[in-house]
Amino acid sequence: MALCSLEGAPIESASMPTKAPARKTSATGATGATNAREHSVDEIVEKISAAILEHRLAPGTKLGEDRLATIFATSRAKVREVLARLAHEQIVELVPQRGAFVAKPTIEQAQDVFEARRLIEPGVLRRLIRTLDDAKKQRLQRHIELEADARRRDDKRAIVRLSGEFHVLLAELAGNSALARSMRELSVLTCLIISLYDAPTATSCRADEHEEIVAAVHVATPSAPRS
Repeated sequence: MALCSLEGAPIESASMPTKAPARKTSATGATGATNAREHSVDEIVEKISAAILEHRLAPGTKLGEDRLATIFATSRAKVREVLARLAHEQIVELVPQRGAFVAKPTIEQAQDVFEARRLIEPGVLRRLIRTLDDAKKQRLQRHIELEADARRRDDKRAIVRLSGEFHVLLAELAGNSALARSMRELSVLTCLIISLYDAPTATSCRADEHEEIVAAVHVATPSAPRS
């Protein structure tokens, strides 16, 4: 049974060996399984993470190496590198003799994730307040507009994805790469936790919550940002 999809092709819940296509050399072309440009490890990681953020990949979904190699027009060696990175970030579980699966965080792991976010996010905001400038304000405002547009269109996948990306954006704008990396991992894990344990309607932050955060950051920002 096909549970979810990436790049328009289903990822199967059971192992379905498929021969990976030959390595392509062209650097151009449309995205997808027939893409003439081979995806990089970073790109594949981002696409799988985005699918989890949008709830297109549910916890427990099997990620077959052959299937992923076909979808992304790449080698199984590169797919294994992708899965190893996702496993390091606790987004994927590697089960001996069975393969890779989208993680299913336990209640204890869920508590750890939310405790980590409570500790990290106030520090992110304090750092952002110290360094906020016009360019960062514009990026925040643009993101708020994208969220509002997704809600107007009732695009549930975009709403969920943008909600998670907002918190990652805060960390990126704060200017600390380690914090940004941590928030990216925590945001994806949060989506998995919501899928497993929360009510079906609790898929994103409250509609006006991010606007309130941005407004509070503006109010708290000194008139002359310090480095």
